[in-house]
Amino acid sequence: MKNYQGDAAPKVKIIPLGGLEQIGMNITAFEYEDSIIIVDCGLSFPEDDMLGVDLVIPDITYLKENREKIKGMIITHAHEDHIGAIPYVEKELPIPIYATKLTIGIIDNKLKEHNLLQNVKRKIVTYGQSINLGCFRVEFICTNHSIADAAALAIYTPAGVIVHTGDFKVDYTPVYGDMIDLQRFGELGKKGVLALMCDSTNVMRPGFTPSESTVGKTFDSIFSDNEDRRIIVATFASNVDRVQQIINSAYKYKRKVVVEGRSMVNIITTAVELGYINMPEHTLIDIEELKNYPDDQLVIITTGSQGETMAALSRMANSIHKKVTITPMDTVIFSSHPIPGNEKSVSRIINELIMKGAKVEFQDTHVSGHACAEEIKLMYALTKPKYSIPVHGEYQHLHAHKDLAVTMGIPKDKVVIMKCGDVLELSEESAEIVGRVPAESIFVDGLGVGDVGNIVLRDRQQLSQNGLMVVVVTMEKETGRILAGPDIVSRGFVYVRESETLIEDARHVVSEALMECESRNITDWARMKNMIRDSLGEFLWKRIKRNPMILPIISEV
Repeated sequence: MKNYQGDAAPKVKIIPLGGLEQIGMNITAFEYEDSIIIVDCGLSFPEDDMLGVDLVIPDITYLKENREKIKGMIITHAHEDHIGAIPYVEKELPIPIYATKLTIGIIDNKLKEHNLLQNVKRKIVTYGQSINLGCFRVEFICTNHSIADAAALAIYTPAGVIVHTGDFKVDYTPVYGDMIDLQRFGELGKKGVLALMCDSTNVMRPGFTPSESTVGKTFDSIFSDNEDRRIIVATFASNVDRVQQIINSAYKYKRKVVVEGRSMVNIITTAVELGYINMPEHTLIDIEELKNYPDDQLVIITTGSQGETMAALSRMANSIHKKVTITPMDTVIFSSHPIPGNEKSVSRIINELIMKGAKVEFQDTHVSGHACAEEIKLMYALTKPKYSIPVHGEYQHLHAHKDLAVTMGIPKDKVVIMKCGDVLELSEESAEIVGRVPAESIFVDGLGVGDVGNIVLRDRQQLSQNGLMVVVVTMEKETGRILAGPDIVSRGFVYVRESETLIEDARHVVSEALMECESRNITDWARMKNMIRDSLGEFLWKRIKRNPMILPIISEV
């Protein structure tokens, strides 16, 4: 047992502001006395019911309230769910960023877009290097993932060492760089790990995740089988190793490569400049040069593997792409699995492509970047943590992770399943949730951040489901007498020209409501509008069982 000054062991606070009970928007704060460090700063994409919302970012109210304690932000890798919210956070809190070379390169692109590059301090960290931030020391450890330069973190705190895996898998034959540094995890385990915060994304899949390099062989065989056709490959822009393997196959089969889609162009340009993609000379051509080559000499690498409406592949499938027209001489490869919730969109794109005569391939053209159950067990076997804190997953993943941790010898009461906003106090002696901080989702719509809240969203949902009725009445200021109206305008509710009787009866109902106001001497506009809403709403529900949004407008002259 360690000797502590005072009564109790030192306690470190762990505060996830995102990334739990969901896939995406990963961000966690670690706090000890006057020091806070932040690990990752990601976004998530809107659910189907978040109408008009472009992005969802974490609530940083707690960080803003404690800004003087913040020492730095550490990023594990350059996927959107780990870096996407950085520009929005940096606009409010200028925090120094520490990450590996490719990760910093891709973050720089984001900061450039938001004109923040000069305002934000960034430092490139190499594997094995440690950085001191207040009471914390953070060591970067090499891991494998579906983007190069991914890192796990050993966070040295006064309470003990916390190992955060980031997104990881065990890949013995990575396309770029070294395999995961299992030895270092083992060394940390021998010295003593207080807690393991481990990726839960694939915890429900048994066995091991195949190596990324297996996909290269699949590409080779597809390229070989389609020598007389143009090949279009849709994949995640951030999967740099996947792009490298497509380029390798293109070069082997003497094809030129065109990169299409804004995010794809940005990331590949950065990866080539920094040396993470080897692009053979004269292989890459501009999209304008497509017409100069026959189909069998071309490969197009594009965004849109998730069926996103405005992505390049979607525009090609819907015949609205300015440079690429799908023909029966095209083979389209989907080199990704649909993210849960995107299956319908992907299916729709596949149908469109097949209707245009294209051949579609999606078997064996993707492997996950996340550890399956056996690799997660290996992480526990090496680090031998006292506590397990499952991260990165929906509740079902976190719960399955708890069961796995118990099979690896972690006592049930030492596996902590947290929710976003929970404050966990962790020491050698105990782990307990002692409070909550704000951790709502913040919606980004166009240039507005946080101005679309639950009330606006509810209105949008009602408008989308039931439409709108606007009631316009003009009244005399002195007497309250109706001078004009009520006029009724309908949008998304009924087609007025075919529902004249309904609209006329609705006008009559509004007139009666206004007459009742007059007879009861009600002149307060708010009460009058409520009476119009109530009486018209009741009438429409009785007549056609619909609930449109009713918007009364009263003007005085």
